[in-house]
Amino acid sequence: MNESELQEKEWYRNWFNSPYYHKLYADRDEREAADFIDRLIDHLQPPPHSKMLDIACGKGRHSFQLAQKNYLVTGIDISPKSIQEANVSAGDLLEFYIHDMRLPFRINYYDYAFNFFTSFGYFDTLTEHRNALHNMTLALQPGGIFVMDYLNPVYTIQHLQASSEIQIENIRFLISRWADEKYIYKRITIEDPDNPTPKSFMEKVAHFNLNDFTEMFTENHLKMNAVFGDYQMNVFDADRSPRMIMIAQKQRV
Repeated sequence: MNESELQEKEWYRNWFNSPYYHKLYADRDEREAADFIDRLIDHLQPPPHSKMLDIACGKGRHSFQLAQKNYLVTGIDISPKSIQEANVSAGDLLEFYIHDMRLPFRINYYDYAFNFFTSFGYFDTLTEHRNALHNMTLALQPGGIFVMDYLNPVYTIQHLQASSEIQIENIRFLISRWADEKYIYKRITIEDPDNPTPKSFMEKVAHFNLNDFTEMFTENHLKMNAVFGDYQMNVFDADRSPRMIMIAQKQRV
């Protein structure tokens, strides 16, 4: 496999660590994230000082909200740049580590594990996805709660915007989107006056549906307890909901 093919296969390593990624997504809605965490915690009612793992935490916006509620929070992410920025907020209740979700992390340790904002589905094979989910589950104590927040592929494909353009300062982002039978794709071409050659990155996310997740959860002794369809925690509708927010409990075996 040549370097170009490797970059396409493991696109998340370069893209999530790129300064262009952080510039493009700098304005993600912090208020929405905080409101969602409030609703989720109201639903889950975690005991004080519960140990929580935020998997693929990015810069730690959800981790920070959880730590503000006096839980013991660990954030992990594959991007060194994201973890470097997240560590600015680290403290007694909040820690961050560079980590690949496909590898084990603190087995049978956490009371709660979270995977927010479609931070899954990036890999080339079903085996990799199953391994990642298996290792997320391993981090939980028996009886622990797992929450996965994933796009609803039916809704996403129906509302896919084929192309768009974003101007941030003097940088132009040209974005195209499409889907095939397995993945939803986004191609980002960047025109930066400071770089004479345009750069191009690709995002891709597997369009797993609720049945796919139910099967993978069952394989890992996770019992699905609830599914919500948006950040307001409305009931999931397979055709109309933009998200699949799945809450499951690790069974004692």
